[in-house]
Amino acid sequence: MAELILTNATVFTGTEVLPDTTVRVSEGRIESVEPTDRNGSGDAAHTIYDLRGRWLVPGLVDLQLYGGSEQFLNGHPTAGTVRHILDTHRRNGTTTVLPTLYSTSYDVIDKAIRAVREVRAEHPLGVPGLHVEGPYVNPEKRGAHSLSYVRPPDARELNDLLTAGRDVIKILTIAPEVFTPEQLQWLQRTPFILSAGHTNATYRQATEAFDNGIPLATHLYNAMRGFESREPGTAGAILDHPTVRASIVVDGFHCDFAAVRLAHRLLGDRLFLISDAIFANPPRPALDFEDFVIRYHEGRYTNQEGKLAGSSITLLDAVRNGIRHVGLKPEEALRMASTVPAEIIGLGDQLGKIAPGYVANLVVLDEEWRCREVFAT
Repeated sequence: MAELILTNATVFTGTEVLPDTTVRVSEGRIESVEPTDRNGSGDAAHTIYDLRGRWLVPGLVDLQLYGGSEQFLNGHPTAGTVRHILDTHRRNGTTTVLPTLYSTSYDVIDKAIRAVREVRAEHPLGVPGLHVEGPYVNPEKRGAHSLSYVRPPDARELNDLLTAGRDVIKILTIAPEVFTPEQLQWLQRTPFILSAGHTNATYRQATEAFDNGIPLATHLYNAMRGFESREPGTAGAILDHPTVRASIVVDGFHCDFAAVRLAHRLLGDRLFLISDAIFANPPRPALDFEDFVIRYHEGRYTNQEGKLAGSSITLLDAVRNGIRHVGLKPEEALRMASTVPAEIIGLGDQLGKIAPGYVANLVVLDEEWRCREVFAT
C-alpha cells in the first residue's frame, strides 16, 4: 500500500466519530489520526486524498459468508474460490472474511481447510480462517442444510477435524444438544470458537451451554428454537444471557427489522452483523448443486422447500439496512460490522479500528452509505 494521507474525512474510529479529520498511512499501518490542518503544505512522499467530508471507516469483517458473485465454497473448495470470495466482498468494503461451509462431507471440509490455508498465506488478515457451520447440527433445525450431510458428532471425525484444521478453523457452529457433555468439554479445549446454531436446544439447555463456555450464537432467531412464553427457547436464552454474543442477518427477510431493534436493545455490542451471503455483488440468479437447489427472487434465495438459503447481501448492505430500517446510529451499525467481529476472532488489536498502529484496512463511504473507495493491505 502506498503512503497515504486521507484528509477532510468524517472518521469512525471504532469508538467515536471524528469530523474533519486526517488519517496518515505508512507501510500499511495507520500512522496518525488528527484534526485536519487546512494550512498544511502537503507531503510529497504521500498520496493525498481529499474525502470532502465523506465517512472513513474500518474495513468490515464478515464472519459468515459462503460465496462471491459466482462461486461458493461448498461447490468448489479451492484456493481460487476463496480468492473470489475475498475479491467479491472487498469491492463492497469487506476487507476480512471467514469463508464458510454449510453441512457437507469431511472430504470437502478438508479441501476447504487446505484452500483457506493457502490464501491465508497470501492475505493473512484478509482471510484469517474458516467458519465451519455444521454438520453436527440438529436435523429439526437444519434449515437449508442437506439432511444427507447433517450427522451426529463422531469422535474419530472430530479428531481428524482438529488435526487438519486446528490452525485454520476459527468458528465451528454446532447444536450443543446433539453432543455429549464429554464431547463438548473436549471441543472447548480445542482452538475452535464454538457457536450455537441450527439448534433445537431448550432455554435451559442453551443457557447451560453458554454458562459452560460456548461464547457465540449463529444468526439469531434463524434455525433455532424460538421464543415462547412458557419455553423461551434458544433465542430467549441468547437474549437473556449476560455474556453470549450473537450474529444476525439484517436483510429484511431473515428477521423483521423490529426484531433486530429489540435484540440490539438487549445485547448492545454483543450483537454483530454477518452477511450470510450465498452469492452477492451481484447475486447469482440460480444454483443447482447436489440436492441444494436455490433460486433468487425479489432479494432473497429460497430452496425447493421454500426455505431461506443464505442471503444475497454484502455486509455493507446489512450496515445500510441497520441504519435506515432498524434505526441504529451509524457508529453502532459500523461497530457491529467491524470492531466487534474483529474482537471475536482475536484480531481486535489489529483490525476494526482507525487508530495508530492498526492495519490500514479503510473504506470510504458516501452519504448514502455506498462504498466509494477501499484501501486494504
